[in-house]
Amino acid sequence: MNRYTLTIILLACSNVFMTFAWYGHLKSMSHKPWIIAALISWGIALIEYLFQVPANRIGYAANGGPFSLVELKVIQEVITLLVFMVFTL
Repeated sequence: MNRYTLTIILLACSNVFMTFAWYGHLKSMSHKPWIIAALISWGIALIEYLFQVPANRIGYAANGGPFSLVELKVIQEVITLLVFMVFTL
């Protein structure tokens, strides 16, 4: 798998976990104390970082990847909007 594809797939996976970490507790844990929701969200965010950090390291041009820092950020934001649109449905 090339670096373009791998970077985008890892960023998409990262973003799915990020969206659940940030917003999933509003639907699924509204009856739980906020501290429980925060701890569970931190656990989910850890999984998110296990995708996000390698994605950026693989994709970053200074590490031999195809994308500049700005391009990585724009890709991440586009993926964020797409994932959030699906999540809200």
